[in-house]
Amino acid sequence: MISVFGSANMDLVAYVAQAPRPGETVTGREFRTIPGGKGANQAIAAARAGAGVAFLGAVGDDAFGPGLRAALAEAGVDTAGLRVVPGPSGVAHIVVEDGGDNSIIVVPGANGAVTGPAGRDAETIARSDALLLQLELPMDAVVAAAHVPRGVSSRAEVILTPAPAAPLPAELLEAVDLIVPNEHEAAALTGRDDPRDALEALLGLVPEAVVTLGARGALYGSRDGTRLHEAAVSVRAVDTTAAGDTFAGALAVARTEGAGPARALRFASAAAALSVQREGASTSMPHRHEIDRLLEGL
Repeated sequence: MISVFGSANMDLVAYVAQAPRPGETVTGREFRTIPGGKGANQAIAAARAGAGVAFLGAVGDDAFGPGLRAALAEAGVDTAGLRVVPGPSGVAHIVVEDGGDNSIIVVPGANGAVTGPAGRDAETIARSDALLLQLELPMDAVVAAAHVPRGVSSRAEVILTPAPAAPLPAELLEAVDLIVPNEHEAAALTGRDDPRDALEALLGLVPEAVVTLGARGALYGSRDGTRLHEAAVSVRAVDTTAAGDTFAGALAVARTEGAGPARALRFASAAAALSVQREGASTSMPHRHEIDRLLEGL
């Protein structure tokens, strides 16, 4: 089982030919309201990729809360750890250009009220094979969750997606087994623009690292000396929103199933390639049979 301690947002998505510059107004071609949030996205991605998944987080008591819960449940995610707090749910305003690039503004809402694991969250994490974390919850909450597996002698591997990019405290890094930034986040964390240099710097902080490179694939490294580059599957991108979350969720599934680094990267890359060919965040994430079919054809 995989536990995801993270954010749930309602994505307010506008599709345009080109994003407006400061002071400019443009006409969009479509608007959609889509359940998202980096935590919920990773939970749905992992569930669709074949894992049992429990989501731990919060939504508000507004109109968006029930929709976010329903989207997780529909994907087969256990929502017993999704609590309701007073006030609005988290939202993300997303502008998607016709070429697939996007820009995002996140307003935390209920996510900001999460101070750490609560209720039976620690028990759920302790039963898990992996714990997925991101940085759309308060940092103190993320640090507290990261330390749960060691505190209860759990086998759960702690996997961190450091997004949105922020300085990472030592007490978080000491609890992380695998970090999965994109190349921009890796540069921000290490001060090194070259992804391979950034990968080496990350391995000074955590035992394993994956740096995603978009259409150029992904890099993997570990302290045992292993270095890998997995090429991306060549596809026409329609919307890259949540491609990184799809990658992270699928990567966790492959690793909990015992896949080695090369196989896990290939599985995650295939899932991400399928997701960018569809619009939306959670709505774009592939099911296991689709990932397996794509891998068979490679």
